[in-house]
Amino acid sequence: MTDQTMQFQSDVTRLLHIVTHALYSQKEIFLRELISNASDACDKLRFAAQTEADLWAGDTELKVTLTPDKAARTLTIADNGIGMSRDELVSNLGTIARSGTGEFAAKLSGDAAKDMALIGQFGVGFYSAFMVASNVEVISRKAGETQAWRWTSDGSGQFTIGEAEKSGRGTAIVLHLREGEDEFFEPARLSHIVKTYSDHIALPVVLEAEGKSETLNSASALWARQKSEITKDQYQNFYHHVSHAFDDPWLTLHTRAEGKLDYTLLLFIPSSRPHDLFDPARKAMLRLYVRRVFITDRCDELVPAWLRFLRGVVDSADLPLNVSREMLQHNPVLARIKQAIIRRVLGELEKKAGKDAEAYNAFWESFGAVLKEGLYEDPEHREVILKLARFRSSQRDGWVSLDDYIAAMKDGQSAIYVINGDQLEQLKRSPQLEGFRAKGVEVLLLTDPVDDFWLSVVRDYAGKPVKSASRAGADLDAIAASADEKAPEDKPSEAAIGTLIAALKQILGEAVKDVRESKRLTDSAVCLSAAEGDIDLHLERLLRQHQKLDAVSARILEINTTHPLIRALAARAQQPGAVDALADAAQLLLDQARLVEGEAPADPLLFAQRLARLMEKAL
Repeated sequence: MTDQTMQFQSDVTRLLHIVTHALYSQKEIFLRELISNASDACDKLRFAAQTEADLWAGDTELKVTLTPDKAARTLTIADNGIGMSRDELVSNLGTIARSGTGEFAAKLSGDAAKDMALIGQFGVGFYSAFMVASNVEVISRKAGETQAWRWTSDGSGQFTIGEAEKSGRGTAIVLHLREGEDEFFEPARLSHIVKTYSDHIALPVVLEAEGKSETLNSASALWARQKSEITKDQYQNFYHHVSHAFDDPWLTLHTRAEGKLDYTLLLFIPSSRPHDLFDPARKAMLRLYVRRVFITDRCDELVPAWLRFLRGVVDSADLPLNVSREMLQHNPVLARIKQAIIRRVLGELEKKAGKDAEAYNAFWESFGAVLKEGLYEDPEHREVILKLARFRSSQRDGWVSLDDYIAAMKDGQSAIYVINGDQLEQLKRSPQLEGFRAKGVEVLLLTDPVDDFWLSVVRDYAGKPVKSASRAGADLDAIAASADEKAPEDKPSEAAIGTLIAALKQILGEAVKDVRESKRLTDSAVCLSAAEGDIDLHLERLLRQHQKLDAVSARILEINTTHPLIRALAARAQQPGAVDALADAAQLLLDQARLVEGEAPADPLLFAQRLARLMEKAL
């Protein structure tokens, strides 16, 4: 078969341009990335060989080999792991075949630090080789196959693939180093890089240079060592290895359990949010080992979706080495380890929240929306998550806990009030909050999509009911007035208000569920509210956007009887022909209330015509 030249996927071309032209700091991390990939390939072979012993083919000593050749200006990173077929070379090195590709490409900005972090998060650290190499060759032979393949590229937008000769399985990456990168030929420099970034790799990283062979790393599983023997830098480098990220861990949790179950956890919480954290296809990325033998890095049974930001390793001594993916499902050992992980992580978060509120708030900023998914999905841990939850507030800056909220409740206030919306600033200006603001009552502002769902199952906290501020039944009368609360202005008589409400009901008909005098409005003329038991306004809009609901529910129209416009309408309602005269105004009031809630008018054309008629009369 002749060599074939193919084009990179467009997103890869953009990525390569950034790597080649914009990333100059810490170039040595290319070696960390390639050694990490080689280690993963060896882990995959070790797992596959548990059920297909022939894959070993007499070569059971897994290792990574570095071979610098100054005369040829090449540095070769080779492994005897699982190897790649022709199709796998094309797929793994020519395209970004993971979910979220579009978002990933959109975030590539040309900012070196930000883009390098994205490159690592997305698991495409292979392309960092082009920081130092003008041309890259990948020669690979998949375990169990006889044909090897060569992939080559100069990173300019295309690559060539064809048949090759290779004596054994595995992959050799040959970097043709650029001028000025001679430091990566030097054994001492390579040794320093490996000891700095890859000492934790659990198989030998061997340097073959100047006729000598030297193992550069400790070649032992980091998580199996005593905590007292591990430095902060070693933990950080191991985190970079398992997460392919370039940030440092926000939290490191290393623990060993012995007794009924024997397992080791080395877990990390990142300090920055992965770009695809909310991608529906994203899975937890903890690596499962059995007695230090890699099993899988896609084990959904180890951690719930609401802790999917965790990175790290779980090593169990209570599972068989030949465990299959099917055997992992509903496995009682994994179920107990999963519960232990949840308890330990939530416990560590509680400690952090108590000791360092500022650092904890930074964590919440990145991962709070994910953790709140547990409120809906995991009733067993709901109370702990509620205690850990932080919210924005209508009354103060920064993050507020539910305990903070309860401590600041007003005399006569018996409930925790919340309001849902899409944007924080828009929520702060919502007419729904006017009465609460006048009473000095704090309302928690919820803007994450998950908030609509957990509120449907969380009824109270610490004995205080959680209520939506958009409900018609939000009772402000029992709450003591604030010192600066304004006395209500003159309002129409009860008879005039009753006449106006009757006219509005007649005009609006089934478009509204009811028309009521508002207890909450102080500045706005009208607002919509949900009756007790009805679906929340924001949740309904969210469900319609996702085609889960078709029609808009009729809502309660609340009117502010102290507002000049409502007073004028009440006066007009006392005159003959009021229903006809108020028809346009009534429909405009309803559309105005819809607009404030983020809804479109029921009929935009009629809305424009009514508005034009009223403006014409006014002018």
